[in-house]
Amino acid sequence: MPEILTQHGLLSLFLLSLCASTLIPLGSEWLLVTLLLGGSDPLSAVGVASLGNSLGAVTSYLIGLGGSRWLIEKLLRIGLQQQQRAQNWFAHYGSWALLFSWLPIVGDPLCLVAGMLRHRFGNFILLVAIGKTARYTLVATLALTGQTLL
Repeated sequence: MPEILTQHGLLSLFLLSLCASTLIPLGSEWLLVTLLLGGSDPLSAVGVASLGNSLGAVTSYLIGLGGSRWLIEKLLRIGLQQQQRAQNWFAHYGSWALLFSWLPIVGDPLCLVAGMLRHRFGNFILLVAIGKTARYTLVATLALTGQTLL
C-alpha cells in the first residue's frame, strides 16, 4: 500500500491529508516525510498537505453546522465528553483554539464545535490553515534537517 501512495506523490499526499482530518483516523506525516526525502519540493509538499488537511477540517465544521447527533456521535465517534472538552477550549481560548485543530483527540471536535457554534467561516478556515500549515512546516523542517522531536 505505501508504494501505491508514493507513486502518486502529491495527489496521494493531498488525499491522505484530507482523509486524516475527517472520518478516517490516519496519519499523513509519514507520507510527507517520505516524499520530501525522495526529493519532492518542500513548499509544494507542505502546501498540498496543509490544503488537504484544512479541507478535511471543513467537513467536520459543516457536519457541526448541520449534522445530527447520530452523525456526530455514531459516525464521527465524537462523544459528548470530547464535544464538551472542545467547547471548554472555545470558552477559554476563544477562536484562537482553532490554531490547535491539528492536535489528536481534540482537533476534530474543535472543528465540529466551531460549526455547532456557527463560528464565522472565514475566521475558522484562516486559523485552522495556520495551525495545520505550521505543523506540516515543522515536520518538513525536522525531516529535511535530520532532527527529531525526542
